[in-house]
Amino acid sequence: MVTMPGQRRLPRSAPAEQGVPARAICDFLDSLDDGPELHSLMVLRHGHVIAEGWWHPYRRELPHELYSLSKSFTSTAVGFAVAEGRLGIDDLVLDHLGDLAPAAPDPRLARMRVRHLLTMTAGHVGWTDDRVFSTEEWARAFLALPLDAEPGTAFQYNTPATYVLSVILQRLTGERLLDYLRPRLLEPLGIEGATWEQSPEGVDTGGFGLSATTEDLACFGQLYLDDGVWQGRRVLPEGWVAEATRRHTDSHIDTVDWAQGYGYQFWRCRPTNVYRGDGAFGQFCVVMPDQDAVVVTTAGTQDLQGVLDRMWEHLAPALGGEGRHADAVDDPAAQAELSSRLDAPAIAPPAPVAAEGPGVLAARRVELDGAPAGVRAVTVGPEGLGAAPTTLEVEWAHGAVERVAVGAGAWAEGTLPPPPRPGVLSGVPEEGRVPVVAAAASAAPGEALVQVRPITTPFALDLAVRVDGDVVRIDPRVNVSFENPDLGEVTGRVVG
Repeated sequence: MVTMPGQRRLPRSAPAEQGVPARAICDFLDSLDDGPELHSLMVLRHGHVIAEGWWHPYRRELPHELYSLSKSFTSTAVGFAVAEGRLGIDDLVLDHLGDLAPAAPDPRLARMRVRHLLTMTAGHVGWTDDRVFSTEEWARAFLALPLDAEPGTAFQYNTPATYVLSVILQRLTGERLLDYLRPRLLEPLGIEGATWEQSPEGVDTGGFGLSATTEDLACFGQLYLDDGVWQGRRVLPEGWVAEATRRHTDSHIDTVDWAQGYGYQFWRCRPTNVYRGDGAFGQFCVVMPDQDAVVVTTAGTQDLQGVLDRMWEHLAPALGGEGRHADAVDDPAAQAELSSRLDAPAIAPPAPVAAEGPGVLAARRVELDGAPAGVRAVTVGPEGLGAAPTTLEVEWAHGAVERVAVGAGAWAEGTLPPPPRPGVLSGVPEEGRVPVVAAAASAAPGEALVQVRPITTPFALDLAVRVDGDVVRIDPRVNVSFENPDLGEVTGRVVG
């Protein structure tokens, strides 16, 4: 089956037809009004989509970066390899990667198994990301890390361990992880256009870097909910779902929904018998077997626990469904409200402020010192920033020049090369350009706020611009980050 990214593959139904009160989903949406920023939502019950929405400018057909939700797909690839006899869960890691190990490896490294990579019990204590992803040879750097515990005895969330699974799979199959999954998982589920970042070694990053659409994730969750069967056909190896999603180890993390235990790259959840694939900044694929339900979100928020708390309060009880009064389910007014709210939800651009005359920096060229991403200069269109739609001409230090459309009170769309992302979880992106939207608003005389959103990512970049004579000061800030979201003041000079 050939599809286009985001195409519908799941049946649609009104919530009431699947025993779910629309009011509960409205209450969930209400709880987000001053809370976590969602980019999309899809709720399934009994295999039917009963609620779905994309907050403009995010769209159905666009993939979204999944961060560590990628790990659940890597785990799935391991399941296929095990079923095909290529790999054993209890294989020793060095039996596959011994040529990359130090000359005199720690004896505990020699006892590290594939199972330990899957369950985040490889033997490290403390974060390994910086020590691995700052190098050019990630797998070799991982194997050179000192071990603090016997493999299998200590949980430590360990994204490089998942990358090592991707390395092993590529060596065994001769294919990158994405290509190995294509005929086994992606094509059966109708997933088209998924991409996966790669390491400097040319290996899919495994623990992060996958991008897919909301419906792709919903199909993946439904496949797991149905024990690996899709449309009557067994796709996942028999028994894999139960083994991969059960609690294999304590997780020992203070945050409540990260303290419920860990499977094979799946997290257990606070409600009984619920598990999830989980990515930074609110990328969730939550599977609720007892409710026969799946909830998927993409987002741009630091408050991951807040997203789950709202699910458990409003959605999980409603998705149970059985025993509810019929009048609580059959509520036409609530269904009409839900349909209206999910028809065109939106993330507002910076609010315009009435101003006379042209906007800030109209028809001026500004040279910058130390700007993020190596931006050397920006030339503002004759309309200026915030008063009317305009165009920015952005010059990079390496010589490239890009034109960026900027709206005023509305998003203007364009594309840019893949932007650098904060933190270490960043590989080599696929070829191509990234869709972006941008808008500006004048805040006061000589001041403007510009927001740029690469809409296949969780990120939004705010640029607070202040002009004093020929001096320009810009305070850049990202909405979500593994580090400090404030990127540090940038100064510039008006030169034309």
